Amino acid sequence: MTGPAPGIEGLTGAGRLPGVERPRVLLLSGPNLDLLGERQPEIYGRERLADHVARATAAARALGLMLSSAQHTDEASLVRAVQGARHEADALVVNAGALTHYSWALADALATFDGPKVELHLSHPEAREPWRHTSVLASVVDGTIAGFGGIGYELAMHAVSALLRP
Repeated sequence: MTGPAPGIEGLTGAGRLPGVERPRVLLLSGPNLDLLGERQPEIYGRERLADHVARATAAARALGLMLSSAQHTDEASLVRAVQGARHEADALVVNAGALTHYSWALADALATFDGPKVELHLSHPEAREPWRHTSVLASVVDGTIAGFGGIGYELAMHAVSALLRP
C-alpha cells in the first residue's frame, strides 16, 4: 500500500497545505511505545504516548510548526510512513524503539528523506543493555536526543525548528 503517511493526508508539494506557510513535522513512534505508562515506568516514566505527543504538539505550535504523529508496532508500517512522508513533511522526529538498533530497512528509508531528521529516545540507550548502545539510524539522522524523558519531545521540536530555519 502506498500513499501519504498516516496522519498527514491532504498535504501537497513540499509538505505545505495550500496557503499554509508553517513547516510540517511528522512524529513517528515505533513498537511498544503504545505501552508507555504501563511498560517499565522506572525506565520510561508514567506518561503515556498521548501525553508525549501533546507535549510535542504544544511545543511545535509555539514554534510555528504543524505536527502530525503516528505510532506503528511493526517495521514495515514505519518504513511506509517514512516513504510516504518524503514529499508530505518538512521534517521527521523518530522514536523507533528497539528498531533503532537493528532496522537497516528503516535506516534506508530515512536516508531517502531530504529534510531534517531527529532520532528520539526517552531513556539513555548507551546507559542500558549493551545491545542498545548501537543505533543503525544514527548515520542517517541529523542528531539524537536521548535520556531526557518526556522533555525530549519538546527538545526535538526545538531541534527541527532550528534545522528548518538555519
